[in-house]
Amino acid sequence: MSLTLADQLENLLPQTQCTKCGYPACRPYAEAMANGSASYNQCPPGGQQGIARLAGLLGKPVIPLNIVHGHERVRPVAVIDEAYCIGCTLCIQACPVDAIMGAPKQMHTILPDLCTGCDLCVAPCPVDCISMVDITPGKTGWDAWSQQQADQARRQFHFRQERLKREKQENDDRLAAKAAAKLKAVAGEQALTPEELQAQERKKAIIAAAIERARLKKMENDNPGNPQDKT
Repeated sequence: MSLTLADQLENLLPQTQCTKCGYPACRPYAEAMANGSASYNQCPPGGQQGIARLAGLLGKPVIPLNIVHGHERVRPVAVIDEAYCIGCTLCIQACPVDAIMGAPKQMHTILPDLCTGCDLCVAPCPVDCISMVDITPGKTGWDAWSQQQADQARRQFHFRQERLKREKQENDDRLAAKAAAKLKAVAGEQALTPEELQAQERKKAIIAAAIERARLKKMENDNPGNPQDKT
């Protein structure tokens, strides 16, 4: 099976899924470059080497990185100050490669081998306990990132997308089952005979009256000296 131009361009991207290029992931950016709606100098993580790789495939000159999308930099990884983490899970929801472990109201932690340095977890943190720490001093772009890491990041991204899709489907199925059960219950009520419906209404009236008596009794006990409350 031959690769499309978008496939080949995507294979040359670092797969950080950082959205700095202006697209929601590396694949949409590759597709935009393939159809000519995006330039090939919009990926800060790839840096100048990345631009050279893309330019070679496209048969175009190497041009400077468009700094509107960010600057080429030393590769960082996210680090959580666990003493201040409140377990809100917002960073987990933001991470495109499932590099953060944790649960609601429990301390979270970063898996550095999976972190792509995308920065997406920083802004959502309500207590500013996430910082980006440089780990490749003096190395930027593809000098700070390998094809093996890019391939792993892409696999992690696809795994997360499939997980989210599966969880959404399971939630939709639960809601559908709940709605079906409610409809069945309503249909069951509609199928009752007039005598059964009348008995059911009497039961509801008895329960409502009992609740009202209990309410009045509580008011009487709370305000024993106020005769208005006994009416």
